[in-house]
Amino acid sequence: MISKLPVLNVYKKKTKKSKVVTQLLYGDAFKKLTQKGSWIKIKNDLDNYIGYIKSEKFSQNHKNTHKVSVLCSNLYLKPNNKNKIRKKLSFGSKIKVTNKKGNFYKFDNFWIKKKDLKKISFKTKNSFKNINKFINVKYKWGGKHFSGVDCSGLIQLFLNFNNKFCPRDTKDQIIYFKKKIKLIKAKKNDLIFWKGHVALIISQNRLIHSYGPLKKVVTTPIKKTITKIYKTTNLKIAGIRRIS
Repeated sequence: MISKLPVLNVYKKKTKKSKVVTQLLYGDAFKKLTQKGSWIKIKNDLDNYIGYIKSEKFSQNHKNTHKVSVLCSNLYLKPNNKNKIRKKLSFGSKIKVTNKKGNFYKFDNFWIKKKDLKKISFKTKNSFKNINKFINVKYKWGGKHFSGVDCSGLIQLFLNFNNKFCPRDTKDQIIYFKKKIKLIKAKKNDLIFWKGHVALIISQNRLIHSYGPLKKVVTTPIKKTITKIYKTTNLKIAGIRRIS
């Protein structure tokens, strides 16, 4: 099945009062495991993550052709700037282009600007190129959307965009990425893990992360962040991993 909503919450249990554990973006594929009433137990094709969603109108699986490469992309009813609607697609959303006209591509019943898309096979040498576009995006537990993202979701988004597998949660990411690095040898694009948190090194002295205490995606000094997390939570670095 394919999600046809700009963003769809996946819950830990069959109630909206439970935690949002992740989100499906437009074009994400999933398997329906069971259904009870209006709740569907699913397994996400991207990472085999299991959770519950409310029953919606979904389409059958199809081959996506393009993906959104900007933080968020406007949608239009017609291939011109005058027919913009309120719906937007978030970075990493996937579509199947069925028509082209001028600077617009058509998918389903909408039009989207060509410049906001890359082919589904596109990838960059630096998987985290342009991750700064998420700076100041709100922190949201379980989020993977421009309206809110959590720390592990931010990392997964960019690796998935570059057609690389990445587990959803920090506890699984630190196990999956096996190349261990000492802090003194850490460099750009290495991941620093704490229990329940992950940050990406973006330069010799700074990192980027969706940081709960600051309620948004921020860049912070590496050494000060390590000290602050230890002082406020008594957590030391759990490990540093290099993505090969």
